[in-house]
Amino acid sequence: MAIYTCKLGSSDGRIVEKEFEAVNGATLRQSLEEQGYFVFELKKKPLQFLWEKGVARRKVDNRELLTFNQELLVLIKAGLPIVQALDTILERVEKGKLPEILRNIREDVKGGAALSDAFEKYPGAFSHLYIASIRAGERTGDLPQTIKRYIAFIKMTEGFRKKVLSALFYPAILLAVATVAVTLLLVYVVPTFSQIYAGAGSQLPVPTQMLIAFTTMLRKYLLVFIGILFAAVVLFRRWSTTERGRFLVDGFKLKAPFVGKLMTEYAVAGFTRTLATVLAGGIPIVESLRMSVGTLNNKVLERKLLEAVTRVEEGTSLSTALESVQMMPPLALRMLGVGETTGSLEEMLRDISEYFEEEIDRHLHILTTAIEPAIMVFMGVVIGVIIITMYLPVFKIAGTVG
Repeated sequence: MAIYTCKLGSSDGRIVEKEFEAVNGATLRQSLEEQGYFVFELKKKPLQFLWEKGVARRKVDNRELLTFNQELLVLIKAGLPIVQALDTILERVEKGKLPEILRNIREDVKGGAALSDAFEKYPGAFSHLYIASIRAGERTGDLPQTIKRYIAFIKMTEGFRKKVLSALFYPAILLAVATVAVTLLLVYVVPTFSQIYAGAGSQLPVPTQMLIAFTTMLRKYLLVFIGILFAAVVLFRRWSTTERGRFLVDGFKLKAPFVGKLMTEYAVAGFTRTLATVLAGGIPIVESLRMSVGTLNNKVLERKLLEAVTRVEEGTSLSTALESVQMMPPLALRMLGVGETTGSLEEMLRDISEYFEEEIDRHLHILTTAIEPAIMVFMGVVIGVIIITMYLPVFKIAGTVG
């Protein structure tokens, strides 16, 4: 689908600008006019491949979703109908992606639609897991408990994600500083030395000549290099979004030394916690598994899990099915088997998730402890080699004088 920016006139006389996804402009224009809008302007957004994973398909921020669900839970528990609860929430917020969507959802609910059906119209904003959880709460008649459970789920997943990001933050800064320092040396410092040596007229050592030639080429074609790099990144991102490209990239991630194991544990931790949350909402095991597939965020693991789901549908136990696709380590599979046997599958899934999260914490600590000095040493060696190479002519002259 393409993304369109539209300037619209509403039935109450307001002029609004919105973004929509549609197969083509004609279909979107017809749909908007049927909804009572007057379409002043409809433009296709340029560079669609950059926006597909960005603005248009971006999920509602978890912090916004958390705040919305906390407010909705309080208002529903206070006895307010859904429409009044949405009205109360919208009175406090005016700007942003979520309020705009909630206004449309309120109109749908006011027109008789179920809350989950209204959410389902916005798959780019709300995850399938969230929509299914709300639908399960409506079926069981216990929507507040479902929302409360989802709030706890968001808090735990966001807390863990922040912990992972904070662990990688310092090494990322070190790497960026090292890259900038080396670039400045090559682009500004080395050319200054080369001008001095050019005036001296003496024969330079081969390593110095090679370094000066490299920096001269770098300065001359720096913008070309940046352009090529940018184009390569864009093309790689486009290729990696294709089915085959994503599968190959995800497979490489899982096979990468040390990092592969870390990514597998991270994916499985998220999957088991999600599955526990969905099962607690009263959703059957097969449907819960299918809903949890997307949380793996890895095509290779998703394919393995779908194979396991097929075997569960055929009557195989969950632990046996997962063991057959080699998706989890033996300890996690044993824990899962015990959970199935004792009837405490949800609790055991949470225990597995906590176990993996602790393992990830431990591995991240090892990784960050090792990578910081490694970056420092690498940066020192590179800068040292550059400096020594540029001072070789000075050493040569000093040796000749001596």
